[in-house]
Amino acid sequence: MHASPRSRRRTALVAVLGAALALGTTACGPFSDDAKPTGPFGELSGSQIVDKAFAATKGAKSLTVDIDERKAAEPFKAYLSLDTRGQCTGTLTTGTTSTVELIKPDRRNVYLRFDEASLREQVKDESAEVQEATLKELRGRWMKGSVSDPDNKDMVALCDPKQLLGGFEQGASGIVKGAETTVGGQKALALTEPDGKGESSTVYVATQGTPYVLKIVTKGGEEPGTITFSHYGKPVEAKAPAAKDVVKTD
Repeated sequence: MHASPRSRRRTALVAVLGAALALGTTACGPFSDDAKPTGPFGELSGSQIVDKAFAATKGAKSLTVDIDERKAAEPFKAYLSLDTRGQCTGTLTTGTTSTVELIKPDRRNVYLRFDEASLREQVKDESAEVQEATLKELRGRWMKGSVSDPDNKDMVALCDPKQLLGGFEQGASGIVKGAETTVGGQKALALTEPDGKGESSTVYVATQGTPYVLKIVTKGGEEPGTITFSHYGKPVEAKAPAAKDVVKTD
């Protein structure tokens, strides 16, 4: 195959995955406790509610995450459905055009399909002949790889619930309770941390049923954006592509 090395094709995507994980950590930094807790959750403080919400979210069997990072230099979006059995499927978009589809049917394998804009970006420094050969071979087809392959590990980081939520702190003090609202048709309580430096983060927690985190919104700062959580407990359909649609990379 005339494509450039896999590590070169994925460098940009690995970088933005790291940025997305950083957004998660930023969005759940220390919050400030409300001195007089009111509203849903009885007498629980804001900090206790957030701890309860993230514990519930980490315990979910499956969920869908929608990341929208509006960083000026390189916006990033991801829409992934994942479960605790190792299945994951969805898309990752860098900038405004480059999109990668991902299917992870189990804990061992991952399939990636790059759109044309993404392919062209990865081989832009190659000769015209190599570029066209690569596009001809990979256009519309999947690349199969191992989850343990260093080239793929960062690509599938968002598919692991423990890694996805691992940066969110528990036991932090200081959450300010906000108003009740709705997120995706579900009633939610807003809990906000203004950091005094032009940046604020708000966590929206479901007030009915299991107290899952429904949304995290970061405003201001260098990495504003939104992470939305939905489809808790819904089955994830992540079937491997047909063999005829898969490119052999060995």
